[in-house]
Amino acid sequence: MDDVVVMLDAHQTFRRYADEDIDIYWGAYIGTPDEILASGPIAEAGPRIERLRAEARERKGWIMDTYLLRRNPGAR
Repeated sequence: MDDVVVMLDAHQTFRRYADEDIDIYWGAYIGTPDEILASGPIAEAGPRIERLRAEARERKGWIMDTYLLRRNPGAR
């Protein structure tokens, strides 16, 4: 598969793919005033997403997030 959408991944499974040529498009509280967005290659964006996710969960007491993993063309 080249595109996968994941919702409510408490284990941040995207980390398993940090060594592959895959981009992540992550968002929390999408469509609300508290919306947070981050994207980029998993290896680069992953640590930032982990930090943003932890901070948001601590601040609000819960997290509602979704992400798209997209394999870069020609990465097979």
